[in-house]
Parts: sequence; C-alpha cells; structure tokens
Amino acid sequence: MDVIRLLGIRDTPLSVDEALRAVGDHTAGGTAIFVGTVREEDQGKAVTLLSYSAHPTAEQELRRVAEKVAADHAVTALAAVHRVGDLELGDIAVVVAVACPHRGEAFAACRRMIDDLKHEVPIWKHQVFADGTSEWVGAC
Repeated sequence: MDVIRLLGIRDTPLSVDEALRAVGDHTAGGTAIFVGTVREEDQGKAVTLLSYSAHPTAEQELRRVAEKVAADHAVTALAAVHRVGDLELGDIAVVVAVACPHRGEAFAACRRMIDDLKHEVPIWKHQVFADGTSEWVGAC
C-alpha cells in the first residue's frame, strides 16, 4: 500500500479526523499532525477576509513534495490537504498528518511536509485587513 494515503486541494471544509484515519497504521508508533487555522490577526493587523488560490499544478506539486518527504523519512503513512476559496476566522486551512515507527521521525517528517508545502506548492493566500490594506502571501 502506498504510504501517501490522502492528498488534496479542496474548496470544502477540511477534517482533522479524516487525515488521522488516513494515516492510521499498526506499524506506526508515532503520529504527528499539523492543523493550520485562520487567525484574526497577522502582522499586528486585524484580518477581515482571507482567501486561498491554487495553480492548476498544485495537486501535482503537493504529490511531489509528499513523495520526497516520504523518501527522506521513515514514513509509514502521510496525509496532506489544503483548502482554497474564502475562509472565515477559525476555519482549517491545511492539515498534515504523518505516521512513522517512532515519534521523533513523525515530528520531523510532519514539520518537513508543512514547511515544504508552504514553500513549494503553488498556493497563494490573499488577506484583507480591517484598515483596508491587503496582501498576497506566497505569490511570486
């Protein structure tokens, strides 16, 4: 069975439980999960609107990143899902879950997966602030 059990870019709400179920494995002694949520403030400014957009190749790039993380770490199972579209405060924007034989490996692989996803997968965040300014994050 492929260690990459769940990948996706979705315009519907994400489920932490779905990601945890996807990486459940009897050979894993440690499971690490990262959940990114929409916060009410960024850079000291109140956020009033947040939207994510993805390039058509985003899922392909997400798979490439996941395969690299799985190859470089002792990954038993991996899940990564990112949301696109308009999100509200508290909404889940991204979920990454990684299962490995030991907890240290799980923590390292999970951190690498979310860091590489944010740096390499073409997903961009547009946030609008209460003062009327806005910014794109992750756009070239």
